[in-house]
Amino acid sequence: MRAIPVTPVALLGAAALALSAPAVTAYAATTGGPSTSGSGYTVTPSVVAPGGQVTLAAKGCSTTATASSAVFDTVTIPTAGSVRATVDWDAKPGAAYQVTFTCNTSPSSTATVNLTISAATSTPTASSTSSAVSTASPAGVQGGLGGSIDSVNSGKIVAGTALAVAAAAGTVFMVRRRKESRSH
Repeated sequence: MRAIPVTPVALLGAAALALSAPAVTAYAATTGGPSTSGSGYTVTPSVVAPGGQVTLAAKGCSTTATASSAVFDTVTIPTAGSVRATVDWDAKPGAAYQVTFTCNTSPSSTATVNLTISAATSTPTASSTSSAVSTASPAGVQGGLGGSIDSVNSGKIVAGTALAVAAAAGTVFMVRRRKESRSH
């Protein structure tokens, strides 16, 4: 029995890693990433659909902080923490709104961060005789991950790539082994 040469396995692993890089880059580009003021105040994601949720963080504030905007209720952010806020369903698609952070220190300080509203995919309507909520889809369906992934996890990508390389290497080994046994 012969050993598998290292070069094909290494090239296969490099190819698998190279093919996964564009997907990670594309995901990062479509999520809008965080919007920041440069002083530790962030809104993640920076682009959200009406009715979507954003995470607000005030890392630049040593006490509790508040965040307010025309598209969600004022929220209190705990010290060195973050909080989620739901964007109003009637937020205008394509519009940019300011989120104002106020650090409750003495003297208080404020910072603003922009939040952009993307195209709406559904609009809630409430019936006056029922408490049920129905949705309509006037603009079609927006493709993508739909918020099912919070962030890209490099460890999982590396582990998945390693498993794919191991499976491919095993396949190459079995094919070569089968060819050797038939040639005798």
